Amino acid sequence: MGKKVVLALGGNAILRPGQHPNFENQYGNVVSAADSMVNITKAGHDIIVTHGNGPQVGNIIAQNEAAKDKITPMPIFVNNAESQGMIGYMLETALKNKLREAGNDTNVVTLLTMAEVDKDDKAFDNPTKPIGVFFTEEEAREMEQQGFNMAEDAGRGYRRVVPSPEPKVIHGVDEIKTLSDAGSIVISSGGGGIPVWRDENGEIHGVEAVIDKDRSGLKLSEQSDADVFMMLTDVSNVYINWGKENEERLENITVEEAEKHIADDQFPAGSMLPKIQAAVEFAKTGKVAIICALEDAVDALEGKAGTRITL
Repeated sequence: MGKKVVLALGGNAILRPGQHPNFENQYGNVVSAADSMVNITKAGHDIIVTHGNGPQVGNIIAQNEAAKDKITPMPIFVNNAESQGMIGYMLETALKNKLREAGNDTNVVTLLTMAEVDKDDKAFDNPTKPIGVFFTEEEAREMEQQGFNMAEDAGRGYRRVVPSPEPKVIHGVDEIKTLSDAGSIVISSGGGGIPVWRDENGEIHGVEAVIDKDRSGLKLSEQSDADVFMMLTDVSNVYINWGKENEERLENITVEEAEKHIADDQFPAGSMLPKIQAAVEFAKTGKVAIICALEDAVDALEGKAGTRITL
């Protein structure tokens, strides 16, 4: 029986580390991703797609900074909206083309989505979310002198970090559910959603942050009543003791086992940790969370690949 699946695609899958950040490279990666997504629909599942935007929003911010003497830079929440539109366009185009090739008339729609946060979230005092391209340690130190917050990212280099508050509510979920229930593929909450907060009068305001797409994907999965929350990565499984002689691939684990690995500091804070934490929270509802490689998505839904976290 088909399931409703929320797919969270990483921003680094759209722009791979070391690639030139032009449109052609990013769209080529999206086309490859669309192949796997279409295969999921062929297997009888309904999908809601969300995606990261770390490299993309970081590059948009860098473009703003580079042109600041001629054009006033936009706030980060506006840059986030720009990246949502850009990536949503690429995903929607690629999916529609792949579906047409397969003789499938499923509709695809992209929704510009806001995610509401608490303006007093402690994350604003401790920027941790990596965005943009990778830098050497020397380059990172120079950028710190310019006032940027920089951090090492899982052994891959240094990146700029910004606040990453917890999403409380994904806006427009009723519409997302209606479209999904009608058979459409919905692309939503891109880049974690445009971060906003409400004042005492209920008025909405943008806020300078980038929400982690796995946390927002979790909230989207919960609010949309998804059966499966699937986080797609560039590795086949979650590992413990990564890079050591006793490295171990995790396949089927319980919430209790996952929480023990978290307590043992098995997962890097900037990459796998937020995925595991989001997976655990979703699995606590009695449903299934999966972390797997994009190309393994169909097999992972059948329990034949990836890391599955259950209660």
